[in-house]
Amino acid sequence: MRFSRFAIVLTALALGACAAPKQPQPATVTPPESPVSSAPPTSTQAPAWQVGAHPLPLRPDGYGVIEPTPDALRDRNLPTADILPPPANGQYAATVNGVPADVLARSTWQAACPVKVSDLRYLTMSFWGFDGKAHTGEMLVDASVAQNVTAVFGKLFAARFPIEEMRVTAPAELDAHPTGDGNNTSAFVCRPARGQTSWSAHAYGLAVDLDPFCNPYTKGDLVLPELASAYVDRTWKRRGMVLAGDATVRDFAAIGWSWGGSWSSPTDRMHFTATGG
Repeated sequence: MRFSRFAIVLTALALGACAAPKQPQPATVTPPESPVSSAPPTSTQAPAWQVGAHPLPLRPDGYGVIEPTPDALRDRNLPTADILPPPANGQYAATVNGVPADVLARSTWQAACPVKVSDLRYLTMSFWGFDGKAHTGEMLVDASVAQNVTAVFGKLFAARFPIEEMRVTAPAELDAHPTGDGNNTSAFVCRPARGQTSWSAHAYGLAVDLDPFCNPYTKGDLVLPELASAYVDRTWKRRGMVLAGDATVRDFAAIGWSWGGSWSSPTDRMHFTATGG
């Protein structure tokens, strides 16, 4: 999902853990009577939607206006661009290491962050894309949870839970023009909790946002990402969704993490946290 400008969030923010300021009521989206098949695409043609290529109109506060979900994203099924070599033989593989200098340089870490670089770990983990292929992603987490996180994603891999993208969040993303279509699974982002002066669990590497577009944040009339209104209907089950009581929720619960989808206001379906916030 898109985060607000780093300088702004350090001084004044509007909502809870993965929130943003109040926006207009999103359009009601009704699923088709016969949902599109969940089978992965077999075509080698370019995807029907290019992520980040459709800037949203800006609100006075700098956030994007909520718009109805485009048809190409109502049953999201986009391919994954490899940033690391895919796993050999389609088998799950994970590594846990200190943060390489080049990775640190392209992350949101800075000296003001509440966690030392030495307390972070750089993970690489296999995942299944929506394209039905095995890929390798990357993530920064606190050292204390690194092994547990790789174990959970190993279970997601075994269950073939689809993840569109898994990469380290870059500083430019905190200032990027909003497009409301991001779906990056990530953990460490150095920012305060929304609407608070304390740091977010993400700033410690103690929270994971999983397939944000498929599992949007909602509070009142607010939906984030801004184009994800179609995924507010949890009765229309599509790939990449996290649902109450499902294996994904249980897998994170087994390592002591709670799920933001069980919160009443806000409801943060993408958010898993070791701290409860």
